[in-house]
Amino acid sequence: MKQSGVKIEGVIYSLEGDLGHNKFLDEFLEFIESKGWQFGGGSFQVDEEGKHIDDIDD
Repeated sequence: MKQSGVKIEGVIYSLEGDLGHNKFLDEFLEFIESKGWQFGGGSFQVDEEGKHIDDIDD
């Protein structure tokens, strides 16, 4: 059976301070898995201009 899914493109910022990459991924994957869904893809930390930076929460 062929599956349908949702592709996400964009940037998520916190309204209160910085959002760490690892913190976001932990929360995002917990949400996805709690729904019985799967996520396949990549992500990386960005600054306010959308430029790739080193993770701030390593």
